[in-house]
Amino acid sequence: MYTSVMKHDILIIDDEQSVLSLFTKFLTGLNYAVTTAPSLAAARERLARTDFQAVIIDQYLPDGKGVELINDVRSANPTAAIVMITGQADIPLAVEAMQKGADNFLTKPVQLKELAVFLEKSLEVVSLRRLAQTSDLLKKKGPFFFGTSAAMGKALEIAQVAVENDGPVLITGETGVGKGVLARWIHESSNRRKGAFVEVSCPSFRGELLRSELYGHAKGSFTSAVQDQPGLLEAADGGTLFLDEIGDMDLSIQAQFLKVIEDRTYRRLGDTRVRKSDFRLICATNRDLQAEVEAGRFRKDLLFRLQVLPIHIPPLRERRDDIPPLVHHFLAACDYQYRDIAHGIMEFLSSYSWPGNIRELRYLIERAVLLARGKELTAQHFTGLWDTAQADQAASQGTIDVMESDAIQNALKQCGGNVVKAAKLLGMSQATLYRRLKSMGSADV
Repeated sequence: MYTSVMKHDILIIDDEQSVLSLFTKFLTGLNYAVTTAPSLAAARERLARTDFQAVIIDQYLPDGKGVELINDVRSANPTAAIVMITGQADIPLAVEAMQKGADNFLTKPVQLKELAVFLEKSLEVVSLRRLAQTSDLLKKKGPFFFGTSAAMGKALEIAQVAVENDGPVLITGETGVGKGVLARWIHESSNRRKGAFVEVSCPSFRGELLRSELYGHAKGSFTSAVQDQPGLLEAADGGTLFLDEIGDMDLSIQAQFLKVIEDRTYRRLGDTRVRKSDFRLICATNRDLQAEVEAGRFRKDLLFRLQVLPIHIPPLRERRDDIPPLVHHFLAACDYQYRDIAHGIMEFLSSYSWPGNIRELRYLIERAVLLARGKELTAQHFTGLWDTAQADQAASQGTIDVMESDAIQNALKQCGGNVVKAAKLLGMSQATLYRRLKSMGSADV
């Protein structure tokens, strides 16, 4: 029984709809996320939109040969697994495909179980490639590491633009995805790195408290103001002001703060002196600020001013390819000696939904390393989560048998009950099909 715990994205390219349908049913039953394309043109369009971990390509397509697509796949995702499907007489073409970068090739008729084995082995190669890529990135990035997925790569491309410019940055994403870490990386990579990185958590201060924190106050401006107090805008002069969860900023302060952004001037509470601060502004929020504007809780003009450079960090469940390299990164940060943790544990970590995102993953790894006390990590060091993952995996067992049975029944129906034709359609030998029918208890066998 072959079962993929982690839901890999697979692209299948073939112009025969029956083959696409059969492969899709089979691989979906193995918990792969399957996308299909009937031509080279359609495949290129799919590759531009999705970061596929594996691509299965038929050699002969309506608009060219499958081997022509290898460079496109490698450009879209250098670590992707590529499996070519050729006829028995096309071995030289298969060799050419391997020379150009394919990982494996299968000859027709394709046995479904053979496809599963080849795909699993090819994806193991993908894991090794990503691990090597991760090691190189860790050496270059030091304490900052965000993952190697295409989705995270797009966010980092915009972040690099932010490093080279000085305009406001708005980082969006769920709690725990690393918005604050990315903000600090932008600061420390910019020409303001010698200045202060001043972080303000907007939910921690309401109304006048936030105003006082930002602008400071003069002695006697309110009951407890026993002396002059500089604000955080002053501390951020020459550096970066990071407003975390700006969606929680009170409306009463938003209008005033908009003016501060425009001319970089402000007054301390209870003071008449106008002060200037040359700060760079980075904001973050887990809210949909456009929806907040429509609900009347956030100013539209302030939103326009903030999103000069918007950066969205996807949740970890939408970029599961980042989980293994992040695990290795956190293990390295903990100085854990057993870097190559058990495959089953990595699969388990990759299958979990991570509602707390990277923050939850980091805390879990740190706790597991503490519980291991210098020994190799095992399932018992991930109490609670392991039981959940195992239960989910157990629930998926047996799905492939049902899918295979459905595929056989559909093929027989299409072929009018002709076993010879059905076997050819399914890509299996007649003897294998007879055995399947017998195990299914078919009255025709």
